[in-house]
Amino acid sequence: MGELETGRDETGSDAALAARICWYYYKEGQTQDVIARHLKITRKRVNQILGEARESGIVQITIASPTGPCSELEARLVAKFQLRGAIVIPSPVSDMDVRNLVGAAAGRYISEHLPLAGTLGITWGGTINMAAQSIIRRSGEGCRVVLLCGGLAESTAINPYDNAAMMARALRARCYYVTAPMFAPTEQLRDALISSEPVSAVLAMVAELDIALFSAVDLSEQSKALEYGVISRETWQSLREAGAVGDICGHYLDRDGKAVAHPVTRRVIHPSLHDLLCVPERVLAAGGLYKVPIIRAAIRAGLASALITDENAATALCDEQTQ
Repeated sequence: MGELETGRDETGSDAALAARICWYYYKEGQTQDVIARHLKITRKRVNQILGEARESGIVQITIASPTGPCSELEARLVAKFQLRGAIVIPSPVSDMDVRNLVGAAAGRYISEHLPLAGTLGITWGGTINMAAQSIIRRSGEGCRVVLLCGGLAESTAINPYDNAAMMARALRARCYYVTAPMFAPTEQLRDALISSEPVSAVLAMVAELDIALFSAVDLSEQSKALEYGVISRETWQSLREAGAVGDICGHYLDRDGKAVAHPVTRRVIHPSLHDLLCVPERVLAAGGLYKVPIIRAAIRAGLASALITDENAATALCDEQTQ
């Protein structure tokens, strides 16, 4: 007879089961076979839960080493692009989403660098979602989280409002939202919304940010903006034809980091590029080869004083010929 899957009944929920398995494996050093027998579930199920726990951020592994695993690449990035700092993580060897790994590194970076009563600005996306999950929780108060974009009408796992709320809870911070859609239906409505007191007051807080944490939205075939329906395929195609390689906080850039003129850019609700460039620390967290063009563009635009990325993307950035 095979083993019975009774772990859920013993713990009462999948979350509790995952926490129990992680405790046995990481804290007690038990083998997966011992855990499976103890909980009366299969070893395959134990292995699956451990993998999901790492991907979701339930388990955060800290490697106590004076140098990172990709320190040479970090030094090359800093030297080539005159960055203040760079963090490069090993690229996943399996099909794990690179956004989870880069986001976890971004969460640790913010935990270490945001002042105790600091103000953090964030954009949206899966990388920001994982950063929020990976923040080291604070017991003090005084922090502020400012969402630097509008919201999405359809709620998903990467909904900007949800990500901002998650980040604020981890930091015990007050959270400020742009109470408007990410894209206004018309240019005229966009101007009216930006002029309204609730929206203009939040956008004005960009001048008070200590750190801005940006994600990069690419315009490749793998673009999550396209997959999630944030922009239509027609808009995606026309943006590419206009020379855009992606966007940072709603600012669509060409390969040289120049802002692209396009009808959709006149409907985006976000801080101005000038205001974003005045933020003292601008951290770009983005990984994957398909994001290299927008990462490069963001650096050239001055939107990344620090870069958090993966080994494959970093290698591509370092090896390309300067144009």
